[in-house]
Amino acid sequence: MLFAPTIAGSLPKPGWLAETEKLWPKWLHEGEALERAKRDAALVWIKEQEDAGIATVSDGEQFRRHFVHGFLETVEGIDWQLMTRMGIRNNRYEADVPTVTGRLRRPKPVHRDEAAFCRTHTQRKLKWTLPGPMTICDTLADGHYGRRADMAMAFAEILNEEARELEAVGVDVIQFDEPAFNVFMDEVNEWGVTALERAAQGLNCETAVHICYGYGIEANIKWKETLGSEWRQYEAIFPALNRSAIRQVSLECANSRVPISLIELLSDKVLLVGAIDVASTAVETPEQVAGVIAEALKHAEAERIQPCTNCGMAPLSREVAAGKLRALGAGAELARRTLA
Repeated sequence: MLFAPTIAGSLPKPGWLAETEKLWPKWLHEGEALERAKRDAALVWIKEQEDAGIATVSDGEQFRRHFVHGFLETVEGIDWQLMTRMGIRNNRYEADVPTVTGRLRRPKPVHRDEAAFCRTHTQRKLKWTLPGPMTICDTLADGHYGRRADMAMAFAEILNEEARELEAVGVDVIQFDEPAFNVFMDEVNEWGVTALERAAQGLNCETAVHICYGYGIEANIKWKETLGSEWRQYEAIFPALNRSAIRQVSLECANSRVPISLIELLSDKVLLVGAIDVASTAVETPEQVAGVIAEALKHAEAERIQPCTNCGMAPLSREVAAGKLRALGAGAELARRTLA
């Protein structure tokens, strides 16, 4: 399918599963009741995506409270009681985060069974998202490894174990979320891409990296106001990513100041072009989505363009997110009719 739409990752938690419109929602159930509620939520969002015309669907991260910490909850070597205050995304905001105190180890699969459940309930391509090694290191305190690069490589090995099991149960696209790539550009080139490739090593399914300017939360909105008339962070990292083994790159385009011409630096990649603004509650029109695709077509072949969301939609209301999904699917269909 030309212009096959997909999403970056998270979707809102339904009100019967967790607190709504929050990045760190509290679950409303425990034990088996919680597991049933998570699966019900994943089914709802799979159906919403299918009805909207999304070609590659995801679970909407309904099985995790947070896109990073939700994956790490069962990883050994992390002390969840030893909380450390630290700056996140180069001190854009501060948070109390758990501390790595010993050798990291994944004692059991994290999302394998949940992915297998989703695989049985959709005939569409299935994407699963995982936090990238650099972003994990920017969301935890290091009390053991001493160098972020070393801790990132340890997490990359754990992520690779998980990714191989997800592929084995039928996941078609494994995406690593690396918003930190837009902040620590020198480190991306020094060791970030290497760690990312280690996380994806040996996979035969499609691999993607998602790099954006963050959720539409106040700290990110204020940071964007400091970036000037053009946001060119991608320019520093896209050449290295284009040389990497990662096959797809997901980036932010809609209502941003990113020069879309920067996708020319990714001449060998499938481009997940952000055509939905997740920092606004306004629901796009199909024409607006098609307009972003039209701009991308000035710089890349149609066969490499997949319209996507700028970032996850976890902080939005369920109604707004569903409307944006429908706009994304309708905009892709409009582009197929008028631009192809």
